[in-house]
Amino acid sequence: MSEQQVRDRSPVDVDGPVDVAVIVFDRPRPDPDVAPALARLQEDGTVRLLDGAFVSKDADGRAGFAELADSDDGQAYTGLWRDRVDLLNDTDLAEVADGLDAGTSGLVLVWENVWAARFAETVRGSAGRLAAFHRIPHDRLAAALQAGAF
Repeated sequence: MSEQQVRDRSPVDVDGPVDVAVIVFDRPRPDPDVAPALARLQEDGTVRLLDGAFVSKDADGRAGFAELADSDDGQAYTGLWRDRVDLLNDTDLAEVADGLDAGTSGLVLVWENVWAARFAETVRGSAGRLAAFHRIPHDRLAAALQAGAF
């Protein structure tokens, strides 16, 4: 699948695996400096951003959330969504916000792994299929490397 084909798809055409990531910031507002990094991932065809929201918990423990488009903090992020799909609901966002520590915030992102869609297309065309997939969290990988496990 070419980059142009990826850009021309409708929002509901999702071929690759979709991830939901929660990036937590140890401060009351998410850092807008993350937006350019996300833009680069999308521009180079690695991911396609589908949905996103901010979550927070104030110093008194009150949790809150807002879709990026509806948030003052979202200005740096709003240009990232070419084809926004409403995948995050209020229940999801309230659950994430409730799990935050007081005085922290988070960025909830849903993205399609476009790189994997291109690879999957080739695998399916070769009569192959994914039989297993495991993701190793960075902290576990770092600990294993530090311990000389590899």
